[in-house]
Amino acid sequence: MKDFPPTPSGWNKTAGDLVSELKSGLRKSIRGEEFHWAAHYERSLLPEGIRFPRKDDLYEATQDVEIHYLTSWSAPYTGGGVATLKQGERIIVQGASSDPKPLSVSAMPERYKELEVRMVPEDDRTNIKYGGFYLSVRTLDLNTKFRLVAEGGAQE
Repeated sequence: MKDFPPTPSGWNKTAGDLVSELKSGLRKSIRGEEFHWAAHYERSLLPEGIRFPRKDDLYEATQDVEIHYLTSWSAPYTGGGVATLKQGERIIVQGASSDPKPLSVSAMPERYKELEVRMVPEDDRTNIKYGGFYLSVRTLDLNTKFRLVAEGGAQE
């Protein structure tokens, strides 16, 4: 893992804050160490005793959850959007993060084809370069809006 300078005293920015500053023109770029510091800060905000997801964990939504999905393409492009995962729908955590305490993970819906039709626009799904979709789920959401149905394996 890359060594970064220590987090500056008083650092209180999340990755979202950094991206917002970039979009608003307050900054022209975001350095790697700033994302590292933001992740460290975000972890400090997580409740005590939070469970970090592992590869192949199976979760079930305990309520309707707004979720981000990403689309894969046979091109140098990633698309995506926001959709609703309905109460009772299940997701499976994919490959473990290189971070043992990830702030978010990728996941696949248990009923992939059904949710793909509901979430991904037809124009995307029928495009010859479309390669599928997956979900991006925050660790905090997994602990507050889902229940762990079955534990997966250890972190890779």
